Amino acid sequence: MTEPHVIHLDRPVIDADIEYLDGRATLIGPDDDTLGDAPAAVIGVDYFWDAERFAKFPNLKVISRAGIGYDNVDVAAATAAGVVVCNGPDSPTVSTAEHTMMLMLAITKELPAKQQRSREGLIGPGEATSLELDGQVLGLVGLGRIAKRVAVGAQAFGMTVIAHDPFLEQSPIDGVELVSLDELWSSSAVISLHAPNTPETRHLVNAESIAAMRPGVYLVNCARGPLIDPDALIAGLDAGQVAGAGLDVTDPEPLPVGHPLLGRDDVIVTPHIASSTAVGRRRLYEHAFENAIAVLEGQPASIVTS
Repeated sequence: MTEPHVIHLDRPVIDADIEYLDGRATLIGPDDDTLGDAPAAVIGVDYFWDAERFAKFPNLKVISRAGIGYDNVDVAAATAAGVVVCNGPDSPTVSTAEHTMMLMLAITKELPAKQQRSREGLIGPGEATSLELDGQVLGLVGLGRIAKRVAVGAQAFGMTVIAHDPFLEQSPIDGVELVSLDELWSSSAVISLHAPNTPETRHLVNAESIAAMRPGVYLVNCARGPLIDPDALIAGLDAGQVAGAGLDVTDPEPLPVGHPLLGRDDVIVTPHIASSTAVGRRRLYEHAFENAIAVLEGQPASIVTS
């Protein structure tokens, strides 16, 4: 009988993990001192994996991210240490797309300000300034898995969807036109960011790009916090150039208590939870387990689809 694989998990093991693996792997963790000789680690974002950290665990063969990005893994250092790094590109797609749509609706309908009116015992909208999405243009910066699902949802609301993605030569979705970034900035009533955090995309939304946007634009970011320069966003909000922002990720993260973006009626900030539905959270770890096991068995990391 084949011995089960040993996988280190950087959060406490729960019954659902054991039930899902059904004897295929033994889970240990979450503390560093339990990683020991484990050949695989399923990780979130609690630690940054650099060359020094890899040197502490010479028997490690694979790091499997419970999520999309590699922001907390030095992939070059992993390669030098002979460690395969993999992720679950489809695991947070549904939950994150739904959260993006929720933030878009919440900020364009001015939910924080409207809720405050109820708290004050008032009735009616006050000044009717909410945006009706039907007929408006949604600009997607990046057109990967999550953005494609957002595009279909926005089309169902009657929105025209345009996108900018330098890695695509043609649009994968009927009715979604690929445009230049300049055209996206100037044409969109709502802009949703779906790009990775790279040197090229850091502070992609800055004072210059905000000035090029349509006045009264709404911004949504469920991708990576550093895509937006927070000082430029605050200035844009104060000037009325940006009508509202819905942020699940920020720079820095988390925002310190009392940060100017917190407590505003025109900004909604959620604590990096877009993928954290009950089903979405399970999917993150199930896909990570499958990838780790595949690598340990000499197979390519699985691309598990939802």
